[in-house]
Amino acid sequence: MDLSQTLFEIIDMRSFSNLWYWIGLAVLWSSASHWVLGVPNDMVQRARRHGGQAQIDLEDMVRINCNRLLYITNVSGLWLLGFACFFITGLAILGFIYGVEIAQAVFLLAFPMSIVGVLNVSTARLIEQEQAVGDALRSLMTRHRIYVQIIGMIAIFVTALWGMAYNLRDLIFLQ
Repeated sequence: MDLSQTLFEIIDMRSFSNLWYWIGLAVLWSSASHWVLGVPNDMVQRARRHGGQAQIDLEDMVRINCNRLLYITNVSGLWLLGFACFFITGLAILGFIYGVEIAQAVFLLAFPMSIVGVLNVSTARLIEQEQAVGDALRSLMTRHRIYVQIIGMIAIFVTALWGMAYNLRDLIFLQ
């Protein structure tokens, strides 16, 4: 028995029939919609309810995370964009042209998250340009969270459809 065969038996590469893939998908989108621009949603809710120090903490946290994100984007954004496009295109070709299931599964995770990444940069730039504080900042954060949730719902729906079709195709061809 060679090493690659042993690894593939231990790590099930049939992603769409693997429970851990679906748990990972749920955790990914749950985390993405909870941590908006690196700020947990409960901070936004607490600032909305209590104001005062909670609002100051929210504004500081958003400012720190937006400045960090925009700095990374300004310094190495083109390189990151190039590598991300290369990676996602490679996954798409491996998965959908050559039929590698694990590449399809990772693509269905990575592509929508790349859209969320672009949305993060866009919202961070908007917050910086408007110097948003108070109600305006909370409104931008809430709207951004809703957009991430919509992207997540669409991504989960498409992934579930593709996973069911993939599993049904395997089931039909095995008989």
